[in-house]
Amino acid sequence: MLATLIPLFDKDLKVFAYSLFSQKADLLKNPGMQGFGRNDGAGAVNGLDLIKDMGIDTLANDVDVFVPVGNIAVFSPDIETQDFVPRKRIVLLFDHLLTPDDRYIERLQQLKAAGYRMAMRKLQVSEFEEYKPVLSLMDYIFIDCKKVDVTKAKIYFGQVHPKISIIVGNLTTMEKFDELKVDPAYAAYEGEFYRIPITKGDATVSPLKANYLQLLQMVNDPDFELTRAADVIGRDTALVLELLKMVNRMTVNNGITTIRHAAAMLGQKELKRWINTAVTKELCSDKPNEITRLSLLRAKFAEDLAPLYDLKLKSSELFLMGLFSVLDLILNMPMAEALEKVNVSKDISAALVDHEGALAPVLDLITQYENANWQEVSRLMMVSGQDTNDVYDAYIDAVRWYRDVFFA
Repeated sequence: MLATLIPLFDKDLKVFAYSLFSQKADLLKNPGMQGFGRNDGAGAVNGLDLIKDMGIDTLANDVDVFVPVGNIAVFSPDIETQDFVPRKRIVLLFDHLLTPDDRYIERLQQLKAAGYRMAMRKLQVSEFEEYKPVLSLMDYIFIDCKKVDVTKAKIYFGQVHPKISIIVGNLTTMEKFDELKVDPAYAAYEGEFYRIPITKGDATVSPLKANYLQLLQMVNDPDFELTRAADVIGRDTALVLELLKMVNRMTVNNGITTIRHAAAMLGQKELKRWINTAVTKELCSDKPNEITRLSLLRAKFAEDLAPLYDLKLKSSELFLMGLFSVLDLILNMPMAEALEKVNVSKDISAALVDHEGALAPVLDLITQYENANWQEVSRLMMVSGQDTNDVYDAYIDAVRWYRDVFFA
């Protein structure tokens, strides 16, 4: 099993929902499954199985989840009989393989009557008329803005299917998002636009971020002083509160009297890890919430992948590599310049700037995985000798860690 969550954003860059893409088969070991793309279909709804195992709030706290359903799985009785998640949190996501035949129309009507919302994707403009009976039952339509003129699509759906909400998909630039977001006709936006790095230009770091960066430089020095770091933390209320929350989770001792005391209870290694995590979270405060989540999931995912790549001794470096993999987005400057603001090893720098070195294969797998590029993920796993279940377990552990650290 492989699975990942892809965010959808509203006009304010808040997470509107997640699409949960999953796959049971290794595409290279089972080439017959390649035609199913992001979702391997067949008779089971993998996304519902995953939600049952994990709990929907573990995967997507307080937002809806779009779950792909194949043209065979649509007939699964498990859809209606599931009772482990409220139907109002689920949107069943179909694609063009579900054709406008009577058997499908009848099945969609049954699901609609059962209280499910539904969405359609991967339709070409030439198919809009043919799929009218299907679209009339949909709550959402994904429009790939690389293949379809979304402005013309907006006019069409506004006239023919006024009740359907448009999600702009495959959006690649923030400029295009800024252009579209002012139009209330679009409900949400999906694509890599929110995490495209800046590769040139000059940016000024705000005084607040400069203070955080000084703290990162301090704790990533091999010989940093715990007490000095504690004194710097003590000057920032947000960090003090986060530190106390962390220490309280680790101990039943309620007699913490000073910030130095709290820092000492963590110890140098754990304090360094916590500061890197907490400070990165604060640095992301003026960015979309998903940037924070992306950074932290990458960090834990990379750390958990370390044994699979025979890099167990470099697990701490892999954690930092994942954590700082969005530092260019946080600081609005090229990655090479951003990394100059913090102390990182040569291996981390090589991976993030040049995509080279011992850590780079882990970063490559993570970025392909989070985009649900399953064929490339399968290739990378085959090259490095990884097992699908081990990679999946590492991802799910990262999701759980994120939930426990920030929603406990």
